[in-house]
Amino acid sequence: MNDFFLNYLLELKAFHVICIIAWMAGLFYFPRLLVYHVQHQNNPEIVAVFKVMESRLYKIIMLPAMIFSLLSGGILATVMRSTWSSGWMHLKLLAVICLVIFQLLLDHWRQSLATNNYHHSEKFFRLINEIPTLLLIIIVVSVILKPF
Repeated sequence: MNDFFLNYLLELKAFHVICIIAWMAGLFYFPRLLVYHVQHQNNPEIVAVFKVMESRLYKIIMLPAMIFSLLSGGILATVMRSTWSSGWMHLKLLAVICLVIFQLLLDHWRQSLATNNYHHSEKFFRLINEIPTLLLIIIVVSVILKPF
C-alpha cells in the first residue's frame, strides 16, 4: 500500500494542499459570520440567514475539508516515515490539533447561536477570528523552514 502512495506522492500532496486551503478559508470566514450573527441578533430575518450560512459552511465545506486534510496529511506523513520523529512535525501536529479543537469550538458556538443560548460578545468573536491565522503561521514556518 505504501508503494501505491509513493507512486502518487505529488498528486497526494496537491490534494492535501487543496484540502488545507478549503479548510483554512472556512476557518477564516466562519468566526466573521459569528460576529455578524451577534451584531444582528435583534433582527430575526437576518439571523435566520446567518444560521443557514453557518450550518452550510460548517457541514458542507469545513468538516469535509478538515477530514480530508487530516487523512491526506496522515498518509503523507506515514509514506515519508522520517517526518514523524522530526521536531518541526511535532510542532506542526500540535498546531493542527489546536485547529481541530478550534473548529469543534466553532461548531459548539454555532449550535449555541442557533438556539439563542450563547454568552459571547461580538468582541469575543472578533478576537478568536485571529486564532487560525496564528496557527497557520506556525504550521507554514514549521513545514517550510523545519526549524527543529
